[in-house]
Amino acid sequence: MSTTAPIPFLDLKAQQARIADDLRRRIDAVLKHCQFILGPEVQELEAALAQFCGARHCVSVSSGTDALQIAMMAEEIGRGDAVFLPAFTYTATAEVPLVLGATPVFVDVDPHTFQIDPRHLAERVAEVKAAGRLTPRAVVGVDLFGQPADWVSLRSIADANGLFLIDDLAQSFGASLHGAMLGSQADATATSFFPSKPLGAYGDGGALFTESAEKADLYRSLRTHGEGKTRYEVLRTGMNGRLDSLQAAVLLSKLTVFPAELEARERIARTYDQRLGNAVAVPRRVPDSTSAWAIYAILLPDEAARDRMQGGLREQGVPTAIYYPRPLHLQPAYSGQHDGSRLPVSESLAKRILALPIHPDLTDQDVDRICGAVLAMA
Repeated sequence: MSTTAPIPFLDLKAQQARIADDLRRRIDAVLKHCQFILGPEVQELEAALAQFCGARHCVSVSSGTDALQIAMMAEEIGRGDAVFLPAFTYTATAEVPLVLGATPVFVDVDPHTFQIDPRHLAERVAEVKAAGRLTPRAVVGVDLFGQPADWVSLRSIADANGLFLIDDLAQSFGASLHGAMLGSQADATATSFFPSKPLGAYGDGGALFTESAEKADLYRSLRTHGEGKTRYEVLRTGMNGRLDSLQAAVLLSKLTVFPAELEARERIARTYDQRLGNAVAVPRRVPDSTSAWAIYAILLPDEAARDRMQGGLREQGVPTAIYYPRPLHLQPAYSGQHDGSRLPVSESLAKRILALPIHPDLTDQDVDRICGAVLAMA
């Protein structure tokens, strides 16, 4: 085989081959009972996910975005409210408060870990309070690229300012901080099972985690059109945010290999650290944590160097991706809500960041090729 044969950026086919028998068994069970929405696999999955991350309650939903929306709907966040969130993340985090009529307030991130900067968060909250135009209501911390945010600091800031704390765990299910799996550090935790996530379905899916039985019941009502104890008792305005049984079956099967896959991702990340750390800026580890390594992103000196690296790697069959080429506060969709503050770290990262392949089915030969190609271009 040619040494320039493309390396998969994500290899779902290889993963599927490893779980084929169990996957087929679980899908066939759904096809047999025909309970395609909120079937028995959904309840089984919710229990398994809660046990995995140490949360008391799990409510599965139709996507990570819907998980965020349900969490904010439950707090009646809307017009006139400010929701603080990092500028360097995917748009779903910011679009949800905007859809609900609230205003996203963008916060800069740490230049080394890429997580929301608690110091700047405290400054932004103080600025919004002083301006008096919006009511601070919530903070969304994003566990970016697989690593955890600084939840101890975020909790302190939220408590000091009476803010509801939401963990956007979309990229980092399976990560831990201070010896505890992520899932119970915030007032509500939302995750995604988009196919490219470390634990991904074969379509959209998501989940909410909470320590409150009352909130879990509310989330279940909101995900199903606001229904009460029966289907046609409507207690509140909700949405159609249910998880289907086939996706639950897929996720249950993938959970059987998930711990081993997390170990493989960590092993690859450490190899990248060791081989590339003297040539390019590699991710700095969040202290006393583990990462799910959804994304392994290096930093180049500037945009031109990033473009050269990406082009050179492409020629050698090494795929890359840019997460994210433009921070949210500079996106056209949010120009009317942003207060004009410069967020220099987010702006710099967008010009310099480059993601390398990281998934559990990369072979040692693949990793060696990737490292060699990066070193040759550095």
